Amino acid sequence: MPATVIIPTTLRMFTGHNSELELEGSTVGEVITALADEYPETKKVLFGEDEKLREFINVFVGSDNIRDLQGYDTPVKDGDEVMLIPAIAGGSGDTVEEPNDSVLGDRIGDKLTNDEIKRYSRHLLLKEVGVKGQRRLKAAKVLIVGMGGLGTPLAQYLAAAGVGTLGLIDFDEVEESNLQRQVIHGSRDIGRPKVASAKDSIKQINPLVKVEIYNERLTKENAIDLISQYDVVADASDNYQTRYLVNDACVLLGKPDVFGAMYQFEGQAAVYYADRGPCYRCMYPAPPPAGLVPSCAMGGVVGVLPGIIGTVQANEVIKLIVGGGKPLIGRLVTFDAWRMKWRELKIHKNETCPICGKNRTITELDEYDYEDFCGIKAQAEEEEEVEGIEPKELKRRLDAGEKITIVDVREPHERAIAKFPDAIVIPIGQLDRRQDELDPTVDTVFVCKEGKRSILAVRTLHEAGYEGAAFNLAGGTNAWSREVDSSFPQY
Repeated sequence: MPATVIIPTTLRMFTGHNSELELEGSTVGEVITALADEYPETKKVLFGEDEKLREFINVFVGSDNIRDLQGYDTPVKDGDEVMLIPAIAGGSGDTVEEPNDSVLGDRIGDKLTNDEIKRYSRHLLLKEVGVKGQRRLKAAKVLIVGMGGLGTPLAQYLAAAGVGTLGLIDFDEVEESNLQRQVIHGSRDIGRPKVASAKDSIKQINPLVKVEIYNERLTKENAIDLISQYDVVADASDNYQTRYLVNDACVLLGKPDVFGAMYQFEGQAAVYYADRGPCYRCMYPAPPPAGLVPSCAMGGVVGVLPGIIGTVQANEVIKLIVGGGKPLIGRLVTFDAWRMKWRELKIHKNETCPICGKNRTITELDEYDYEDFCGIKAQAEEEEEVEGIEPKELKRRLDAGEKITIVDVREPHERAIAKFPDAIVIPIGQLDRRQDELDPTVDTVFVCKEGKRSILAVRTLHEAGYEGAAFNLAGGTNAWSREVDSSFPQY
């Protein structure tokens, strides 16, 4: 019986949308080679120009990372599960079980009032929490980075649990598309800063909680000053540069980073706490190339998933404050909501980690360029190299009767929402072998939701040797809806 290779959601577009594959091989290297041979489109994703597996992808056999085993030479037996775990845009790893090992140390809050005893009575009945644990929660200060899908349940449940001070940082405003999952906000909050809306909701849940709001980005200029004021940081952000920034600030300050991430139906949660185990960089030494892993705005997310992962994060925060239990230090849990599967994976401290290893090279946030590290600058430069066409200009040329080929590279379920008029369909992964279907003497315009995948499509076509003029529709179908045809739905 061959090994079962578990394909994460972010890579399924390159494997015919298969989530599990049965592949032959006696070692991990042979299995990965079989994967690349069967699905050639995966090669660029999995391997860099040096033909080595990209650092943003981890490979596990069972619950062990092959980095901690024999690498590509790790034996694979019939029936083994080989899991690919990419970063999605999160010591010995020993767990801490002493009941007094709280991140607050000996600090506890004031004596509970009768009203607080009544409000938190279900906690007080738990011997693992009790009066002392509840007083620790009362004294605790937790910073939540991001008030979107994950930040919603984090804020709600930590407020309900009686965390004394919650800090909320986010620079975004509430949009209608948020309401499918960000249940801390309501329809009347559309257009308001998320932190302001969340603060109002928290006060309705528990008026005893102090709420500090920061309607701004977390940056390397403000991260140290802000995070130093809190006991625990819960990372509910949605981009890689913030994830690495939160991790690095927490390592330098000795704070735990309670991590959560999600995409479509899959989620991850862990506690990165360099004082007691590995950090985020130990797990993911490098992020994926910019634009390779789509965001929830591009790929979607089932509405309940952030509630599930966010409450896992909230649970980890509570355990760290109360003390005892078994925090997710040195462990990553993954959840597949569509198949209802939980998995637990081991994470080990990387002694060569640049922020928490023996010979650290990152000592000051001000000296580190997170946008460059995450490829944001390079992506911007590449996007500038791809010529775009504005929606109104495309409309003018079409109305003038000009011959233009429009190629829709969206997923089938997106086209089911609305079909772009007169467009042909060619998935990005098929452009290389189907370029002969395009007429190089006719301008070709690529269309996607937001104008990001269409840029990738143009670059892919040029790299394949296509010599015709190719453009991306700037802003995608959403911009087309806003500027040209309001009947075309935005999503």
